[in-house]
Amino acid sequence: MTRSRVAAVRTKPDTVLQDIERVMELAGLGRALDPSARTILKDNISWHLFFPAANTTPWQLEGAILALQKGGVDDLVAVHNQTVVTRSGRGQRLNHLQPIYSHYGIPQLRNFRTDEITWERYLPRGDTPALNHIYPSGIFIPTQFQGTNIIHLPTVKCHIYTTTTGAMKNAFGGLLNNRRHYSHSVIHRTLVDLLIVQKEIHTGIFALMDGTYAGDGPGPRTMRPVEKDIILASADQVAIDAVAARLMGFDPFNIEYIRIAHDLGLGTGDTREIELLGDDISGESWNFSVGDNLASLGGDLLWFGPLKQIQKMFFHTPLVNLFILASYIYHDFIWYPLCSGPALRTFRSSKWGRLFEHRYGPGGEILREEMRKDDGSSVR
Repeated sequence: MTRSRVAAVRTKPDTVLQDIERVMELAGLGRALDPSARTILKDNISWHLFFPAANTTPWQLEGAILALQKGGVDDLVAVHNQTVVTRSGRGQRLNHLQPIYSHYGIPQLRNFRTDEITWERYLPRGDTPALNHIYPSGIFIPTQFQGTNIIHLPTVKCHIYTTTTGAMKNAFGGLLNNRRHYSHSVIHRTLVDLLIVQKEIHTGIFALMDGTYAGDGPGPRTMRPVEKDIILASADQVAIDAVAARLMGFDPFNIEYIRIAHDLGLGTGDTREIELLGDDISGESWNFSVGDNLASLGGDLLWFGPLKQIQKMFFHTPLVNLFILASYIYHDFIWYPLCSGPALRTFRSSKWGRLFEHRYGPGGEILREEMRKDDGSSVR
């Protein structure tokens, strides 16, 4: 039996695009995808504001596109989701992803736009108890997902409800519609069920995870970013999440969604059974911890605590808009202006901050290349 593989490469801004190509090749990109199928790029916008480690990085996205094109995978499309508390279009602009899609001519579909994505009822063939309980008449998935490859582009970070978030959690926004918050009380099993669905509808699944900056603390937004200079890749979504969890200092089997997926044979969650390729990260442990913020304290009370039995009154009725507004105000207008400053200043003065602005920012290399291409002075 072939062991699951996770590749890890230490990187720096000068070589990050080449390092991404190397890590994806080591992880078996060519074997993981059907080259005749369309390939979805599924970025991760946890917050429409820029904050280190919260969202797909521009070099992660560009490196993935270049590696795929070099491998002959040319039919690429980006699919974006929008949650009740994030705005993907704004996130793409502020995180400098939009210029990359434009530069490489990648069409974009937004799963919240009915003129771009159509939704169809889907009844999973596998056993999906959480989805069956939350959505007894079946889930709705984007028609455009069926028969495609998918590349997940998460970052290495903690999460207030799932301890860690990575490749498996990245499907949460893409496959479920804007009522996905119904499933938060059974979130771990929901992620497992969604992996079952992914294996049914996709011709290939692959993840490229950015750990150039990793998120310690109450993620996926209000974190303590830490520069780690690591890129991970794997065709096994369970294995890459397990390795990332181990790097952050967690026992993967203490994380419910990893343990259940491993027990069901959906991937390998035991890092002793995973073949690690590339640079040696076996001895690393970053001693991350999750902790709480104002949002998690409220969520714990309503999703998992004494008010769980009446949660439908709060989240399946118009009352949910009060929680959405409270989250928006807390994250965007209280926490971000009051607490994000030190982390943002540290990032901007770092080597990754300089790459973020000089290559991908306004007036950066990507936009200058696009301008030269448009005026005919260069040919790409």
